[in-house]
Amino acid sequence: MEKTILIIDDEKAIVDILTLNLRMAGYQTIAAYDGEEGLAMALSENPDLILLDVMMPRLDGFDVCRQFREQNRMTPVIMLTAREEEQDLVLGLELGADDYITKPFSVRALMARVKTNIRRTVHAEASDAPGKESLILGRFTLDLDLSQAYKDGEPVELTQREYHLLRCLTVHPGKILSREELMQEVWQYDYFGDLRAVDVAVCRLREKIEDDAAQPKYIITKRGAGYYFQLNP
Repeated sequence: MEKTILIIDDEKAIVDILTLNLRMAGYQTIAAYDGEEGLAMALSENPDLILLDVMMPRLDGFDVCRQFREQNRMTPVIMLTAREEEQDLVLGLELGADDYITKPFSVRALMARVKTNIRRTVHAEASDAPGKESLILGRFTLDLDLSQAYKDGEPVELTQREYHLLRCLTVHPGKILSREELMQEVWQYDYFGDLRAVDVAVCRLREKIEDDAAQPKYIITKRGAGYYFQLNP
């Protein structure tokens, strides 16, 4: 079944280029040219992935992403922007974006990121029966078939990226994984040396699984080395 990608960008030339390349790659596309229309389509059309521009009229990309995630929608979001300031990168990821790429961008690089995120979506949907394979770590259980995490028996709502990050850490309890290793394992492509996305993703994950994100007991920072999952805090 063809996957549908929603493009939200007020620059028609960008939309046309992305539409052409995505359709050539076998994806269906739909498009919106401002933030309000884009948010409405994201909620009503249930796309498999969203390409979201930051600077748009009526509602900017940050607000679209925030309001979309507030509806507990886990669809992968890749943010597009011409701005490269650090605060934009961090804000987009903190609001729940799965990825971030700056204009002008290589279509080939963007397509690789689209493919990676779509592949994760396909994997998550592959098992629609109750999961048979689970990873149990104290208060946490990971249903490996359904890509679902539980804490104290209650489901934890994670984005695909957050789930894969948690899984990567928990399958190696006690092992320190560098930010570079996590980037390669979880993101599966080169982030051009910018590893802040790992730190932001870890912070968001802590907010969802720790009793107190300010004093984490499970996802521990090893200063200068990376992160590890502590099984018995």
